[in-house]
Amino acid sequence: MTIQASGKVFRALNEEIKAASAAELTVTGVTGQRYIGAGLSGKTLRLQGVPGNALGAYMNGARILVGGNAQDAVGDTMNDGEIVVNGSCGDAVGYAMRGGRILIKGNVGYRCGIHMKEYREKVPVIVMGGRAGSFLGEYQAGGRIVVLNLAGATPVGDFCATGMHGGRIYVRGGLGSAVLPSQVEARSAERADLELIRGDVEAFCAAFGGDAGAILQGEFTLLSPNSKNPYKRLYTVY
Repeated sequence: MTIQASGKVFRALNEEIKAASAAELTVTGVTGQRYIGAGLSGKTLRLQGVPGNALGAYMNGARILVGGNAQDAVGDTMNDGEIVVNGSCGDAVGYAMRGGRILIKGNVGYRCGIHMKEYREKVPVIVMGGRAGSFLGEYQAGGRIVVLNLAGATPVGDFCATGMHGGRIYVRGGLGSAVLPSQVEARSAERADLELIRGDVEAFCAAFGGDAGAILQGEFTLLSPNSKNPYKRLYTVY
């Protein structure tokens, strides 16, 4: 089933998506409409165009495939399901994300993974093929963030992992000139560490192409919180 988004305000478009009886929908002409797929479960959306802020917010088991870029707050407070972005995303990807997986072929903006959290089997995952802007993993309380940095640029921006007190961040290659806050430890990822993200990298390669085995043969830096010292000198990094 195909829905034409062009000329429709976000409320009308989202109501039409939710009311559709088909399990798989193609939405064409998307031009910045917000909240597409918010709270959705049990459907697959294929979006043509650029969705607006809060794509898949509070999503609870649906699958969203974006043909190009997406704007800010993709997967805001997402609980379950998968979002695949065949381009780059704006700021605050996965804000307060609680479960599910977001795969991004390109880069993300500022504050990706802020306030991510996990509970028991609910472990949210964000994988990006490019780089992340400043404040990656800010106040992260759980989940996994994987920065593949396949283009070999500076992988993360300033203030990476500020306030991080749970979860893990994997960065392929070194951290470049990034200065970490004192409550975060960085070490070379071991083979056992990388096995924890093998499925995530395989899913990335299934979506966008690439050899997961070859990617995982590269060197990764693993960031994790220092639980003895989670908030000391929080924004004073020197």
